[in-house]
Amino acid sequence: MTTGGALRLSGVVFAAAVLQAVLFSTLLVGGGAPNLLLVVIVCLGLLRGSVAGAASGFAGGLVVDLLTLDTLGITSLVLTLAGFWAGRYGETTARGRRVAPLVAVGVITVLAALFAVVLHYMLGDEVDARQALVSSLAPELVLNLLLALPVYALLRAIVRGRSALEPTGEVELVV
Repeated sequence: MTTGGALRLSGVVFAAAVLQAVLFSTLLVGGGAPNLLLVVIVCLGLLRGSVAGAASGFAGGLVVDLLTLDTLGITSLVLTLAGFWAGRYGETTARGRRVAPLVAVGVITVLAALFAVVLHYMLGDEVDARQALVSSLAPELVLNLLLALPVYALLRAIVRGRSALEPTGEVELVV
């Protein structure tokens, strides 16, 4: 990745993290809030691969944790795994599929919510699993799916497509 590409990627992640912490986390629709940062991280993972997705998830999660004064590292860990999972999906199965952003955002939204509840429980934090996994997850999932395709198209134009995920040639196994 070039320096300009890394700067564009960093700027997108920082802007999404600030927007998530300031605006989108307070925008309640049907009992749930859209998670713009998660959608951005998943789309970046699909476009740039697992390493860029994980690094973007860590950086964006750290910014959100610092802005919201939440337990430091929980959002970073959840988004690091989300970016890595999306990147692996993009590197292997999702190439050339139009529904890849929808599938990835949908599945990773549910997995991230589950993982966040487990992390909070393991740290001894008070967490209402019913609220997090039943009441607010369904609206969040719908809102994230509505954001998935526009965000994916915008990020594809900003980070210049799939240059990091060029198809590899055939591999010959020599025994």
